[in-house]
Amino acid sequence: MTGQLSFPRQHARTQRFTLGAPRGFTVSPDGSRVVFLRSRGGTDRANVLWVLDLDTGREYPAADPAVLLGGATEELSPEERARRERSREGSAGVVGYAVDGAAEWAAFALSGRLYVSELRSGTTRELDVPGPVADPRPSPDGLRVAYVTDGALRVVEADGSGDRVLAGPENATTTWGLAEFVAAEEMDRSRGFWWSPEGDALLAARVDDAPVSRWWIADPANPADAPAEVAYPAAGTPNAEVSLALLRLDGSRTDIAWDRERYPYLARVHWSAGGPPLLLVQARDQRSQVYLTVDTASGATSVLHADEDPKWLELFAGVPAWTPDGRLVRIADEGGARVVVVGDRALTGPQLHVQALLDVAEGELLVAASAGPEAEEPETGEIHVYRVSELGIERISEGLGRHSAVRSGAVTVLASASLDRPGTEVRVLRDGKQTAVVGSCADTPVLTARVRLTRAGARRIPCAVLLPTGYRDGDGPLPVLMDPYGGPHGPRVVAAHNAHLTSQWFADQGFAVVVADGRGTPHTSPDWEKAVHEDFAGATLDDQVEAVRALAGSYPLDLGRVAVRGWSYGGYLAALAVLRRPDVFHAAIAGAPVTDWRLYDTHYTERYLGLPEERPEVYDRNSLVTDDGLSQAAEQARPLMIIHGLADDNVVAAHTLRLSSALLAAGRPHEVLPLSGVTHMTPQEQVAENLLLLQVDFLKRSLGLG
Repeated sequence: MTGQLSFPRQHARTQRFTLGAPRGFTVSPDGSRVVFLRSRGGTDRANVLWVLDLDTGREYPAADPAVLLGGATEELSPEERARRERSREGSAGVVGYAVDGAAEWAAFALSGRLYVSELRSGTTRELDVPGPVADPRPSPDGLRVAYVTDGALRVVEADGSGDRVLAGPENATTTWGLAEFVAAEEMDRSRGFWWSPEGDALLAARVDDAPVSRWWIADPANPADAPAEVAYPAAGTPNAEVSLALLRLDGSRTDIAWDRERYPYLARVHWSAGGPPLLLVQARDQRSQVYLTVDTASGATSVLHADEDPKWLELFAGVPAWTPDGRLVRIADEGGARVVVVGDRALTGPQLHVQALLDVAEGELLVAASAGPEAEEPETGEIHVYRVSELGIERISEGLGRHSAVRSGAVTVLASASLDRPGTEVRVLRDGKQTAVVGSCADTPVLTARVRLTRAGARRIPCAVLLPTGYRDGDGPLPVLMDPYGGPHGPRVVAAHNAHLTSQWFADQGFAVVVADGRGTPHTSPDWEKAVHEDFAGATLDDQVEAVRALAGSYPLDLGRVAVRGWSYGGYLAALAVLRRPDVFHAAIAGAPVTDWRLYDTHYTERYLGLPEERPEVYDRNSLVTDDGLSQAAEQARPLMIIHGLADDNVVAAHTLRLSSALLAAGRPHEVLPLSGVTHMTPQEQVAENLLLLQVDFLKRSLGLG
């Protein structure tokens, strides 16, 4: 049935072909089991918790939401909806889980209720606790489960007895055990409590968002509904106050002390058997940060290492961490390269651009990395998995593509996406040899992306070019559609088939589609990423111009008909393109664009542009709506469609409304498409499908195509 669908409907119904694909892997320390999430089909939103027995090859469900809920509709609390929006989670059922130290037990929340699964037997039961439950996590010894409800951090015995509060909110603006908005949205820290290795205490974040400005997000389509109150820390305004305490199971509490005035951001917390608790805290301008160790008896902290950067310091997945013999593992920008450091020694050099730490074992690390600034033959859009030690570096992933891994002991789960096949292949390796494959239930796309990865211009900008299916040399030049994201942390030029499906569909409507990852996107070096410091509007737009002009010498691009589309940062870039460079770009679709960076959040915006009260000219120069921003817009008007979800609490609809007002005041025609009830994700099937169709119609009208 799915094969009969149009691509827009299939793309929407399958949530971009993510439904049915396995994810969220855990390997048991004894190497006998792999635990993961996967729905039963390519259009089934409800994830099931699965176990793969590596000794027998048997795969079985440990927790099926359809069985546990008895067919009832899943109910989500406002807090859980917000958590899923921060993580861009569009599926249902078991969307996340946590295991004990031996991976014998798993805990998860479903419809606001707490469940525990015995993973060897595949049996699951509900624990009768107050709800709605958020982020349940077993203790390492498997004897207890900690969880959050109504802003309180609670703990319950694994048999359901002895439920109690460890720390409760003092008032309506305080929570314990949850990540604040900017941590979840921008720091990739989605949790707010951490068990001790012995399971006798927890480190817990206390968040008070009383200082944070209140915004109100209304649904104009339903004027009888009260607006939703959102605590939103816009650039230059106060953040939530975040502190940390050690909570012991005997009820005692020790507050953790560090210079929170100088380092207000709690970016990372790590607690393992390799050493005392580790904290990574950042200054508000993110140009300095310190790694702290915690004295669990007194709550005092000591500086283990300090970093400084004249532009900003990045945060990375997996670090900081301890090696088993007690050395600090971190990722750092040193000597023009991004390297992994153990103790005081860098174990990688400029041949690699390290992206994340995947695992720490005795004598070696597992990292994900792309080609670095001094790689001999840098592959475009690839990420590989490497084994790193003091003896050298060994690549364990094979073939052109993007690879990631989860490892415990001798067992590695290696997930690989490539250009020549849809989806992701997941293989289980033991001592480097394949022992199992984790199957996917994801749908096969009804079209095939025909991607040509290349580099363009003097800067060697990573690009992907897609032509219509069946296009032949001699068919003549094609109207061009630039399809970028273009901003930090958002690579679009990747060696993975499914990432280019929508671009291929647009190409099949009669366009030559160009995706260009200019400066600011994560590719080969810190210098490339940090070239956008204080200069979103210049560097990212300049590189789109350079890329399309350079590629016209090798591909059939009609530079007299060039359009651009994008979402979020890509929406900002699209609007910027037709306002500042109408000589190059002839039409644009801007989805959920950031138009005034003063309206975006603190941790992201101030990292790149500084504080607005200290650098107002930087904000004006990069804005689309200020007098300075509009004065840089050329007089020649180009067709512009702006799309925005009115329920968006990340890039709020005020961005689009202010841009529309400014354009109207300047006499510049444009179109606005408001989406009632839609957030930043646009997960609704009909909305996602029709958005693609409406965009093609606008582009053809704007470029004068039949």
